[in-house]
Amino acid sequence: MRLTRIQKAERIQTLLDTYHPEVPVPLDHSDPFTLLVAVLLSAQTTDVRVNLVTPALFEQASTPADMARLSVDEILECIRTCGLAPSKAKNIRALSELLVAEYDEEVPQTFVDLERLPGVGHKTASVVMAHAFGQPAFPVDTHIHRLAARWGLSDGSTVERTEADLKKLFAAEDWNNLHLQIIYFGREHCPARGHNLEQCPICSWAATGKRILAEKTKNAPKRPRKAPKSQQRSPRHG
Repeated sequence: MRLTRIQKAERIQTLLDTYHPEVPVPLDHSDPFTLLVAVLLSAQTTDVRVNLVTPALFEQASTPADMARLSVDEILECIRTCGLAPSKAKNIRALSELLVAEYDEEVPQTFVDLERLPGVGHKTASVVMAHAFGQPAFPVDTHIHRLAARWGLSDGSTVERTEADLKKLFAAEDWNNLHLQIIYFGREHCPARGHNLEQCPICSWAATGKRILAEKTKNAPKRPRKAPKSQQRSPRHG
Protein backbone atom coordinates (compact mmCIF):
# COMPACT_ATOMS: atom_id res chain seq x y z
CA MET A 1 0.00 0.00 0.00
CA ARG A 2 1.31 3.40 -0.95
CA LEU A 3 1.89 5.67 2.03
CA THR A 4 0.80 9.29 2.17
CA ARG A 5 3.39 11.94 3.02
CA ILE A 6 1.95 12.26 6.51
CA GLN A 7 2.22 8.50 7.06
CA LYS A 8 5.79 8.54 5.77
CA ALA A 9 6.65 11.45 8.05
CA GLU A 10 5.30 9.65 11.13
CA ARG A 11 7.22 6.48 10.34
CA ILE A 12 10.42 8.39 9.53
CA GLN A 13 10.23 10.34 12.78
CA THR A 14 9.86 7.10 14.75
CA LEU A 15 12.94 5.67 13.05
CA LEU A 16 14.96 8.85 13.59
CA ASP A 17 14.05 8.82 17.29
CA THR A 18 15.34 5.25 17.43
CA TYR A 19 18.58 5.84 15.54
CA HIS A 20 19.38 9.27 16.98
CA PRO A 21 17.56 9.93 20.27
CA GLU A 22 20.26 12.40 21.35
CA VAL A 23 21.40 14.98 18.81
CA PRO A 24 23.99 17.50 20.03
CA VAL A 25 24.67 20.55 17.90
CA PRO A 26 27.76 19.45 15.94
CA LEU A 27 29.39 22.91 15.97
CA ASP A 28 31.35 23.81 19.11
CA HIS A 29 30.12 27.05 20.67
CA SER A 30 29.57 28.67 24.04
CA ASP A 31 26.92 31.31 23.36
CA PRO A 32 24.74 32.77 20.57
CA PHE A 33 27.60 34.81 19.08
CA THR A 34 30.07 31.94 18.83
CA LEU A 35 27.30 29.73 17.37
CA LEU A 36 26.50 32.42 14.80
CA VAL A 37 30.13 32.63 13.72
CA ALA A 38 30.50 28.84 13.61
CA VAL A 39 27.39 28.41 11.47
CA LEU A 40 28.56 31.12 9.10
CA LEU A 41 31.88 29.30 8.76
CA SER A 42 30.18 25.97 8.06
CA ALA A 43 28.99 26.93 4.57
CA GLN A 44 30.82 24.69 2.07
CA THR A 45 32.98 23.43 4.96
CA THR A 46 32.62 20.37 7.18
CA ASP A 47 31.66 20.75 10.82
CA VAL A 48 34.89 18.95 11.71
CA ARG A 49 36.93 21.60 9.91
CA VAL A 50 34.99 24.42 11.58
CA ASN A 51 35.62 22.90 15.00
CA LEU A 52 39.33 22.77 14.21
CA VAL A 53 39.61 26.48 13.38
CA THR A 54 37.24 28.13 15.86
CA PRO A 55 39.31 27.54 19.03
CA ALA A 56 42.14 29.75 17.75
CA LEU A 57 39.67 32.36 16.49
CA PHE A 58 37.62 32.47 19.70
CA GLU A 59 40.78 32.59 21.81
CA GLN A 60 41.51 35.92 20.15
CA ALA A 61 37.92 37.15 20.02
CA SER A 62 34.80 35.53 21.45
CA THR A 63 32.62 38.65 21.64
CA PRO A 64 31.40 41.04 18.94
CA ALA A 65 33.51 43.89 20.34
CA ASP A 66 36.70 41.84 20.39
CA MET A 67 36.01 40.45 16.91
CA ALA A 68 35.38 43.93 15.53
CA ARG A 69 38.79 45.00 16.82
CA LEU A 70 40.53 42.32 14.74
CA SER A 71 41.47 43.08 11.17
CA VAL A 72 40.02 41.03 8.32
CA ASP A 73 43.50 39.57 7.78
CA GLU A 74 43.76 38.49 11.42
CA ILE A 75 40.41 36.71 11.18
CA LEU A 76 41.40 35.20 7.84
CA GLU A 77 44.60 33.81 9.31
CA CYS A 78 42.54 31.76 11.78
CA ILE A 79 39.97 30.45 9.29
CA ARG A 80 42.11 30.13 6.17
CA THR A 81 41.46 26.40 5.77
CA CYS A 82 37.70 26.90 5.58
CA GLY A 83 36.03 27.21 2.20
CA LEU A 84 35.34 30.78 1.04
CA ALA A 85 37.56 32.04 3.87
CA PRO A 86 38.23 35.57 2.49
CA SER A 87 34.55 36.47 2.17
CA LYS A 88 33.73 34.81 5.50
CA ALA A 89 36.44 36.83 7.26
CA LYS A 90 34.99 40.06 5.88
CA ASN A 91 31.46 39.08 6.89
CA ILE A 92 32.48 38.04 10.41
CA ARG A 93 34.13 41.39 11.01
CA ALA A 94 31.27 43.33 9.41
CA LEU A 95 28.53 41.56 11.37
CA SER A 96 30.53 42.05 14.58
CA GLU A 97 30.74 45.79 13.89
CA LEU A 98 26.98 45.89 13.25
CA LEU A 99 26.24 44.00 16.48
CA VAL A 100 28.34 46.53 18.40
CA ALA A 101 26.85 49.56 16.65
CA GLU A 102 23.16 48.62 16.61
CA TYR A 103 22.48 45.67 18.91
CA ASP A 104 24.49 46.40 22.06
CA GLU A 105 26.69 43.38 21.23
CA GLU A 106 23.70 41.04 21.50
CA VAL A 107 22.79 38.59 18.74
CA PRO A 108 19.23 39.53 17.71
CA GLN A 109 16.42 37.06 18.29
CA THR A 110 14.31 37.65 15.18
CA PHE A 111 14.72 36.37 11.64
CA VAL A 112 14.44 39.88 10.23
CA ASP A 113 17.31 41.23 12.31
CA LEU A 114 19.49 38.14 11.95
CA GLU A 115 19.16 38.20 8.18
CA ARG A 116 20.29 41.84 8.18
CA LEU A 117 23.71 40.73 9.33
CA PRO A 118 26.39 40.39 6.63
CA GLY A 119 26.77 36.80 5.43
CA VAL A 120 23.71 35.55 7.33
CA GLY A 121 21.04 33.92 5.20
CA HIS A 122 17.82 32.21 6.19
CA LYS A 123 19.43 28.84 6.92
CA THR A 124 22.08 30.35 9.23
CA ALA A 125 19.41 32.45 10.95
CA SER A 126 17.28 29.32 11.40
CA VAL A 127 20.11 27.42 13.11
CA VAL A 128 20.73 30.32 15.50
CA MET A 129 17.03 30.74 16.28
CA ALA A 130 16.69 27.00 16.93
CA HIS A 131 19.82 26.24 18.90
CA ALA A 132 20.79 29.54 20.51
CA PHE A 133 17.29 30.70 21.44
CA GLY A 134 15.15 27.56 21.35
CA GLN A 135 12.69 29.03 18.86
CA PRO A 136 10.97 26.60 16.46
CA ALA A 137 12.82 26.59 13.15
CA PHE A 138 13.59 24.00 10.50
CA PRO A 139 16.99 24.82 8.98
CA VAL A 140 17.21 23.18 5.55
CA ASP A 141 20.67 22.71 4.10
CA THR A 142 21.58 20.83 0.92
CA HIS A 143 21.65 17.52 2.82
CA ILE A 144 18.15 17.87 4.27
CA HIS A 145 16.89 19.17 0.92
CA ARG A 146 18.28 16.06 -0.79
CA LEU A 147 16.93 13.59 1.77
CA ALA A 148 13.46 15.13 1.84
CA ALA A 149 13.26 14.63 -1.92
CA ARG A 150 14.75 11.12 -1.73
CA TRP A 151 12.24 10.10 0.94
CA GLY A 152 9.28 11.59 -0.92
CA LEU A 153 8.51 14.25 1.70
CA SER A 154 8.90 17.12 -0.78
CA ASP A 155 9.14 17.54 -4.53
CA GLY A 156 12.59 19.02 -3.95
CA SER A 157 12.10 21.92 -6.37
CA THR A 158 13.65 24.52 -4.04
CA VAL A 159 15.06 24.69 -0.52
CA GLU A 160 12.23 27.08 0.37
CA ARG A 161 9.63 24.58 -0.83
CA THR A 162 11.29 21.77 1.10
CA GLU A 163 11.28 23.82 4.32
CA ALA A 164 7.59 24.64 3.88
CA ASP A 165 6.70 20.99 3.18
CA LEU A 166 8.62 19.70 6.21
CA LYS A 167 7.03 22.28 8.50
CA LYS A 168 3.59 21.07 7.40
CA LEU A 169 4.43 17.42 8.04
CA PHE A 170 6.02 17.68 11.49
CA ALA A 171 4.94 19.37 14.73
CA ALA A 172 6.70 22.67 15.44
CA GLU A 173 8.01 21.45 18.80
CA ASP A 174 9.95 18.73 16.97
CA TRP A 175 11.56 20.85 14.24
CA ASN A 176 14.75 21.76 16.11
CA ASN A 177 15.63 18.16 16.89
CA LEU A 178 14.42 16.74 13.60
CA HIS A 179 16.72 18.79 11.42
CA LEU A 180 19.72 17.50 13.40
CA GLN A 181 18.40 13.93 13.38
CA ILE A 182 18.08 14.03 9.59
CA ILE A 183 21.63 15.38 9.24
CA TYR A 184 23.09 12.68 11.50
CA PHE A 185 21.08 9.93 9.80
CA GLY A 186 22.18 11.14 6.37
CA ARG A 187 25.85 11.10 7.35
CA GLU A 188 25.71 7.60 8.82
CA HIS A 189 23.09 5.77 6.77
CA CYS A 190 22.00 7.78 3.73
CA PRO A 191 24.98 9.41 1.95
CA ALA A 192 24.66 11.41 -1.24
CA ARG A 193 26.88 9.20 -3.37
CA GLY A 194 27.21 5.47 -3.81
CA HIS A 195 24.13 4.82 -1.66
CA ASN A 196 22.14 1.60 -2.04
CA LEU A 197 18.59 2.82 -1.48
CA GLU A 198 17.22 -0.72 -1.34
CA GLN A 199 19.30 -1.45 1.78
CA CYS A 200 18.66 1.88 3.54
CA PRO A 201 16.45 1.79 6.69
CA ILE A 202 14.34 4.62 5.25
CA CYS A 203 14.88 4.76 1.48
CA SER A 204 14.05 1.06 1.11
CA TRP A 205 10.38 1.79 1.76
CA ALA A 206 10.04 5.58 1.49
CA ALA A 207 11.72 6.20 -1.87
CA THR A 208 9.70 5.55 -5.02
CA GLY A 209 10.68 2.79 -7.41
CA LYS A 210 11.45 5.49 -9.96
CA ARG A 211 13.82 7.20 -7.52
CA ILE A 212 15.56 3.93 -6.62
CA LEU A 213 16.08 3.08 -10.30
CA ALA A 214 17.35 6.59 -11.09
CA GLU A 215 19.97 6.52 -8.32
CA LYS A 216 20.96 2.94 -9.12
CA THR A 217 21.57 3.98 -12.73
CA LYS A 218 23.49 7.06 -11.61
CA ASN A 219 25.74 5.04 -9.31
CA ALA A 220 26.34 2.18 -11.74
CA PRO A 221 29.96 1.84 -12.91
CA LYS A 222 30.44 3.53 -16.23
CA ARG A 223 31.44 1.28 -19.10
CA PRO A 224 34.60 2.35 -20.92
CA ARG A 225 33.90 4.02 -24.21
CA LYS A 226 35.20 2.28 -27.30
CA ALA A 227 37.54 4.24 -29.51
CA PRO A 228 36.09 5.18 -32.91
CA LYS A 229 36.99 2.77 -35.67
CA SER A 230 39.13 5.44 -37.31
CA GLN A 231 41.34 5.43 -34.19
CA GLN A 232 41.61 1.67 -33.94
CA ARG A 233 44.89 0.41 -35.38
CA SER A 234 45.34 -2.90 -37.05
CA PRO A 235 47.92 -5.15 -35.39
CA ARG A 236 51.31 -5.07 -37.00
CA HIS A 237 52.66 -8.18 -38.61
CA GLY A 238 56.28 -8.63 -39.14
